[in-house]
Amino acid sequence: MLGVPVSTVRFWENEFRILKPMKNKKGNRMFTANDVKNLTIIHRLLKEEGMTIAGVKKKLSGKWDDTDRAFEIGETLKKIRGLLVEFRDNI
Repeated sequence: MLGVPVSTVRFWENEFRILKPMKNKKGNRMFTANDVKNLTIIHRLLKEEGMTIAGVKKKLSGKWDDTDRAFEIGETLKKIRGLLVEFRDNI
């Protein structure tokens, strides 16, 4: 989904307290929709915005609501842009 190796997701799970996937009897991780959203936010901050692990931890430590809101706004804007591009292409 994110285009990163499983080992990266496991590393992020150890680094960020907000990632707490449930595990089944075999030990397989089962991510909720909220976990996937958090992983996407972390991925965006690290890969797209070029922040360091320490920088992301600092950003998420005190201002999670602001970061979450900014993510939601960004996702909404991406959807709107996609709709506008589709609309333009169909004219």
